[in-house]
Amino acid sequence: MPLFDRKDKSRYATFSRRTLLAAGGMTGVFSLLAGRLYQLQILGFDNFMMQAEDNRISERLVTPARGRILDRFGIELANDRRNYRVLLVPEQAQGSAAASVDAVARLVPISPAQHEKILRDISENRSFAPVVVAENLSWDDFARINLHLPYLPGIQPDVGETRAYPFGDAFAHVLGYVAAVNPEEKAEDKDPLLSQPGFRIGKRGIEKTFDKDIRGRPGITRVEVNAHGRIIRELSREAATPGADIHLTIDRDLQQFVSTCLGTESAACVVMDTQNGDVLALESSPGFDPNLFNVGISTAKWRELTTNDHSPLM
Repeated sequence: MPLFDRKDKSRYATFSRRTLLAAGGMTGVFSLLAGRLYQLQILGFDNFMMQAEDNRISERLVTPARGRILDRFGIELANDRRNYRVLLVPEQAQGSAAASVDAVARLVPISPAQHEKILRDISENRSFAPVVVAENLSWDDFARINLHLPYLPGIQPDVGETRAYPFGDAFAHVLGYVAAVNPEEKAEDKDPLLSQPGFRIGKRGIEKTFDKDIRGRPGITRVEVNAHGRIIRELSREAATPGADIHLTIDRDLQQFVSTCLGTESAACVVMDTQNGDVLALESSPGFDPNLFNVGISTAKWRELTTNDHSPLM
């Protein structure tokens, strides 16, 4: 009796063909996988390594110090001063970030409008990104925050720089002022500095005319970040180049004398050196305090300036 009958032989042949087809298919699939792995790991190694480094290392701008504006004798008419401020890192706040903001509000004044803006900034930014809670604080307020710091989770005291005009309204129309960048200015000027949070540019006077000279050039800091964009460590730093100083022909003492003489009357005065044409004093009265536009002008003060029949902004 035969070991296999004809029917069994047919089944065996069918099984062998299926085995060969399956083995051939698996070999083809593994060949494709091996080829793709070779392409990714060998041929594309340099390219993917560069992309991985780009994801791991982030380059960030360092804001330069704004240049000074000086009178004919080198007296500073516009400079940078220390900006004592308070930041909040939401992810470090124990419980609610809003509770930390409320705790700060019990120590330093925060208006309802500021409170609403802070909460909006918190919701629009990542939880590890610092948010400004209060700035331009007095030394006493800043010291009070530092004293209560153990009881303020997520709060970080910080010292930055902001524009200052030591002589107030006496030079308002000559110097102008700086203020936050609006969307139209960002679209017109492609300088990446304009996208820096809190960056300010000249809006009037010398500040506007020589803005690009005073602005300076940014530095670069290279930091290592994780997959979520959180900074792990700083790898290197290139210092920013401060803006150029602008020297005017204005005489500070003479300008202040003219300002005092005009008082709050609607008047203007120009004093020139007839020998060479230097403008020694250039005053329009009444003026305004340019510091208000830098630290944030209140609604009441803005209404007062715009409704004044002497037009101090003109």
